[in-house]
Amino acid sequence: MSNLARKYEQQKVENQSVQAKPKRLSEERRSVITPGEKILVAIFAAVFCFLAVQIVTTQAAIYDVNKDVQHVESTIEKQEKANNDLKLQVSELSTYERILEKAKELGLNLKEKNVKVVEQ
Repeated sequence: MSNLARKYEQQKVENQSVQAKPKRLSEERRSVITPGEKILVAIFAAVFCFLAVQIVTTQAAIYDVNKDVQHVESTIEKQEKANNDLKLQVSELSTYERILEKAKELGLNLKEKNVKVVEQ
């Protein structure tokens, strides 16, 4: 029986060593991602974040410029309207009848000999 007991112990030790080997492999197993890949991923993430911030900053600047352009355009429209109103007033005030009326109010009289026709 002692021989049988030794064989049993040897089989037990062999089974344990066979079972222990796969455990060692799993313990010695290397990481899937290498340190170089980790550095590349970190650099890629940093560049991505930087570009995202740049895009947002540029869009904000474009928005501000567009807002200023619209403000200037509205100011130009108001000034053009005022200019057109003034041109209309000038044309109304520069009619021949009105000028003649104002001249008579100021005591001027029309002498046919002194009138000269100026062509435009």
